[in-house]
Amino acid sequence: MSGIHHVTAIAGDPQKNFRFYTRNLGLRLVKKTVNFDDPATYHFCYGDETGRPGSILTFFPWAAAPAGRRGVGEIHQTTFRVPQRSLSYWTQRFLEKGIKFEAIEKRFGESMLAFSDPDGMALALVGVAGAEDEAPWSNGEVPAEHAIHGFQGVTLLLEDRTKTAKILTDVFGFSETAREGCGTRFKAPGDVRGNVVHIYEAKGFLRGSQGRGSVHHIAFRAKDDSEQEAMAQKLISNHGLHPTEQKDRIYFRSIYFREPGGVLFEIATDIPGFAVDEPVATLGRDLKLPSVLEPHRHEIEDVLPKLQRAVS
Repeated sequence: MSGIHHVTAIAGDPQKNFRFYTRNLGLRLVKKTVNFDDPATYHFCYGDETGRPGSILTFFPWAAAPAGRRGVGEIHQTTFRVPQRSLSYWTQRFLEKGIKFEAIEKRFGESMLAFSDPDGMALALVGVAGAEDEAPWSNGEVPAEHAIHGFQGVTLLLEDRTKTAKILTDVFGFSETAREGCGTRFKAPGDVRGNVVHIYEAKGFLRGSQGRGSVHHIAFRAKDDSEQEAMAQKLISNHGLHPTEQKDRIYFRSIYFREPGGVLFEIATDIPGFAVDEPVATLGRDLKLPSVLEPHRHEIEDVLPKLQRAVS
């Protein structure tokens, strides 16, 4: 199964981030852990009930991070799929919640509602035919019939699409399906979560810089270690790229590389999943730490800001 595994972004205030995605968007916090390389910082993972690949949006909330700058060489927009009939519901909800949004527009024949989170991260809801037939997850903040059904995909803003497109098609199994202006649509097989990547060429445009409100990296799916290794070998032999050694992220295993346009790509295994260290019923409730950090739990908990779950 090809497609997007997860998207990881940079946030500012962790409480605002937690409130926005769980209450305003109705996603589930499926894992509350820390940045393994910076354990004084949370790592939040939002998704559906179990955090299935294709539904996972994760954040490093660094309160002191400067604002990012949108530009070439980055993920320009992250999109979620909802039933087509739900866009009017979300427009009304955004008005009530004071969330900045733009008028509904068409892109590649699909209606989309663009908006941004408290840190300015560019997001959109895309009305997808047949999404209402998928099993939704709702925590009661958003009615199940209008709930978000994982990712639709991402938009890359690049100087040139050629080499990146070859990686999408050769390594990740996407196919080019349409062109619209300076945009090219790539789609993975099947009608699954996170199966769309758009590349927009912006030659000579200012390069983006990472910070609050920007995407840190995007991860693509590998079924298991052997499929991940096969992808790595294609990157080396067909594209002259050399991904990192495999890193154990507890909930998946990852390799990383910088694609030719400058965006950090990850290949993450579907296994073992977010329920490997806690029951599905209590996902995201407790702070989970890797074994190497467990002896320092008290010190870590002392420096992490406390999250208030019951926020109106």
